[in-house]
Formats: sequence, C-alpha cells, structure tokens
Amino acid sequence: MTKADSNVDRIYEKLRKMAAYFEFKPDARINESALSTELGASRTPLREALNQLVAEGFLTFQSGRGFFCRPLSPKLILDLYEARVAIETEIVRLVCRRASDEELQDLMEFLKSTEPDYDSCEDPMELLSMDEAYHMRIAALSQSNELVRILENLNDRVRYIRLVDLKYLRGKTPVSTQEEAQLSAHRVVLTALINRDEDKAVSTMRHHIERRRDEATEAVRIAYSQLYVPAD
Repeated sequence: MTKADSNVDRIYEKLRKMAAYFEFKPDARINESALSTELGASRTPLREALNQLVAEGFLTFQSGRGFFCRPLSPKLILDLYEARVAIETEIVRLVCRRASDEELQDLMEFLKSTEPDYDSCEDPMELLSMDEAYHMRIAALSQSNELVRILENLNDRVRYIRLVDLKYLRGKTPVSTQEEAQLSAHRVVLTALINRDEDKAVSTMRHHIERRRDEATEAVRIAYSQLYVPAD
C-alpha cells in the first residue's frame, strides 16, 4: 500500500464514522474546505473518500452542488429495514444448510456468555454492539463473504437509528423487558438453526427485524429533535 492509499483509507474511515453517526446533519451540504482543514487532508484524497462513501450509500452527490449527508426520513428507514430482512433471512437459510453442528453449538455458547452482560448493561452503544456481534457471527456461518460484506454495510448505515431507537424505547419499556425480548428472539432463531428448522429460523428472524420498523420510524422524529433542537 502506498502512502497516498493509506491517507485515503484514513480519511475514508474517519468520514465513514462521521456519516454513520450523522455528525453531518441530514440533507446538509458538506463543506469540503472545512473538512479538509479538520482532517488535515488535501483535496484529492478527500474527494476520493467522499466518492467512496457516495458509492456505499452514506452520502449523496448533486452535480454542480457537491456532497450531501443522506436524508433521515421514514422512507430511508423502511428501505434499510427491508434490506436487512432480505439479507438476514437469506443468511439464516444458508446457515441452516451449511453450518456444522459444532459451529452452531459454539454460537449458542457465545449467546449464553453474553446474557449476563445484557442483564447488567445500561449503555445503548454496548447493547447494540452485542446484538451486532451475534448477527455477524450468524452471517459468518453462511459461508457467503458477499452477504457478510453487505450486512456490515447495512449495520453501519442503520446504526445511528438503532441507537436512537434504543434510547427511545428505554424511556417507554423497562430495560429488562427489552433485553429479554431480544435474547428470546436470538435464542429462538439459533434453536431453529440447531434443529435445522429453516422455516422457523427464517420466520423468527423476519419478525425479529420487522417488529422494530414502527419504533424506528418514530425514532426518526426523535433524531430530528436531537439533531436540530439545541439542548437546554
């Protein structure tokens, strides 16, 4: 890897994180000059990194106007969740057919080992990290590198909304109830995989993701208030 390539990668990773967590306000035009100064980056590698993020769906580009943060809207959230359903249900189909008994038992041990952390954790970021780790471990057992890559991209693009969703739900539903529901769905999916019950695994995974759609749409409203309304 050349020094130039390394510099683009560094800038890309920083911008990717900023875009994933909406450090740029939704629909806002990105100030390239300010970014260049903030990141200590010249125009060429910055442009390369921005174009890569456009290709991955983190940013948009308007000819003659420049780069913009992606919108934050119910339609966007619905699209992302529909994509998650399509990808993750296909993943569990493949896992049911391809994973070994030993691999599935190892995953069950991993799930059991996370339960005490779910019970005690009060940090939405950490809860989300544990949830993503479980889903990515399932994805790895599909033996499909492309599906794993796509799911990683989706996780990055929906993470901010899921964090807001968790924070909102924590104010409406007891934490223990949320965690029990999450763990229960994880266990049902994994038990179905261990039993090679493909239909059960698919239907449970579908429901597990789809049940969040209404909450995620409501989370958009809250996200706007957090992004645009100054804190007291």
